[in-house]
Amino acid sequence: MIIIVLFVYGITLGSFYNVVGLRVPEGKSIVYPGSSCPSCGHRLRACELIPVLSYLLQRGKCRGCQSRISPIYPSIEFLTGVLFATALLVVGWSMELIIALTLISLFVIIFVSDIAYMIIPDKVLLVFAGIFLLERIFIPLTPWWDSFLGAVVGFVLLLVIALVSKGGMGGGDIKLFALIGFVVGTKTLLLSFFFSTLLGAVIGLIGMSLGLVKKGKPIPFGPFIAVGTLIAYYFGDTLVQAYLTLFFS
Repeated sequence: MIIIVLFVYGITLGSFYNVVGLRVPEGKSIVYPGSSCPSCGHRLRACELIPVLSYLLQRGKCRGCQSRISPIYPSIEFLTGVLFATALLVVGWSMELIIALTLISLFVIIFVSDIAYMIIPDKVLLVFAGIFLLERIFIPLTPWWDSFLGAVVGFVLLLVIALVSKGGMGGGDIKLFALIGFVVGTKTLLLSFFFSTLLGAVIGLIGMSLGLVKKGKPIPFGPFIAVGTLIAYYFGDTLVQAYLTLFFS
């Protein structure tokens, strides 16, 4: 029952995170005006705003002009629901679940904004920095100072890479890794960086081989950071232990 409730909360918040990720980079209000069709401007009614379900019932079309609605919207809603529900299975029914759900929320918004505009908005990072600061006061890492060390390591590591690569890392990526370091600590941060860059390199090479990505053309790194961090956060200790057992036992 709790998993179902988390899924429902996830798809509902996922709809809101779509709005945040698309409007904040353009400096628009996330409250007004209400959601509307990007093609004809038809203002969506309550029955058209039911996460995932409305898209399916309308067969992916606007009720006003019958133009196609991007499947990205329901996909983000469904993905958020799945991530919320599975967080309970991985983290367990503990206070750390609050951290996990907040981290997922941040990553969903960043995923949307980085895919759409290749921007990780400072406003989003600032709001979540305040939220995570409050959460880590009541749900601290062990030791507590690992949050601050992780933030410094994340910022410095990405800053050095940005300077050496002459812009290979954006300012949003630097700030995001500093925030991630504060949330998950130094060890998990380093694993997050490893998995993020590995995923980015593999997907980038596959994209170039298929002609989907042009050599030298930047691609959004935020989604890889999100996936890499969740892998490190959920399974980092298990993967490190398996690696040590395999190669050093």
